[in-house]
Amino acid sequence: MGAARGATRVDDFMLRALLAGIGVALVAGPLGSFVVWRRMAYFGDTLAHSALLGVALGFLLQTSVTLAVVAVCLLLALLLVALQRQRRLASDTLLGIMSHGSLALGLVVLAFMEGLRMDLLGYLFGDILSVAGMDIVWIYLTGLLVSAGLALIWRPLLADTVHEELARVEGVPVVPARLGFMLLLALFIAISMKVVGILLITALLIVPAATARRFAHTPERMALLASLIGCLSVAGGLSASLQWDLPAGPAAVLAAVVLFVVSLGWSGRE
Repeated sequence: MGAARGATRVDDFMLRALLAGIGVALVAGPLGSFVVWRRMAYFGDTLAHSALLGVALGFLLQTSVTLAVVAVCLLLALLLVALQRQRRLASDTLLGIMSHGSLALGLVVLAFMEGLRMDLLGYLFGDILSVAGMDIVWIYLTGLLVSAGLALIWRPLLADTVHEELARVEGVPVVPARLGFMLLLALFIAISMKVVGILLITALLIVPAATARRFAHTPERMALLASLIGCLSVAGGLSASLQWDLPAGPAAVLAAVVLFVVSLGWSGRE
């Protein structure tokens, strides 16, 4: 009887972890496709690293951590857009400064909050095995919101990605589409922290999308295939975690990398 109860508990938390991971992977596919097309991997890293500052401010101000993360990510994105107009520093230099600066500031703020007890590794590398039922509800509700928002800006954002000048001439609302995409990325980062962690979020965005790019011939197919590959990566990572007692978030990312390496060999034979 005790063994049966233990097996049921294992099945329950693995099922919750799988549902949470799939919810995140479904949203990561289309978003990650744009990150790959627009060569924004470093930008995604910068937003993800700034999420720790949002976590710290959320605890410091005793407010919602999720809202704090979204606010910090969005403010940083707007600041980056403004700073990229100057010519003194290259964009990658600015991104590097702000990425590591925001991460370091978040760690310093947390270090000064002596009375706070928190699992910092859980925020950095994810703790998907601890997700609760309400976490899953929020993941899917936010995922639906992000997906709906991306559907609204899909065509103008795609036009801007293909040819910015032509999009502007044709009257495409380029700036609103870009700002909307940044907001959606901020929301995605907020819901993904518990699944893969701040340091691995960008990997879940770009690796499945990079794999899908080798097989898809249209943007829509690439987005759908990236979501499917992300789901397979989550399932594979959780299976490896259960089998070999590995950290689940990093295992899911590693599974995505394995699929990418396999895709290289597959494409090479064609």
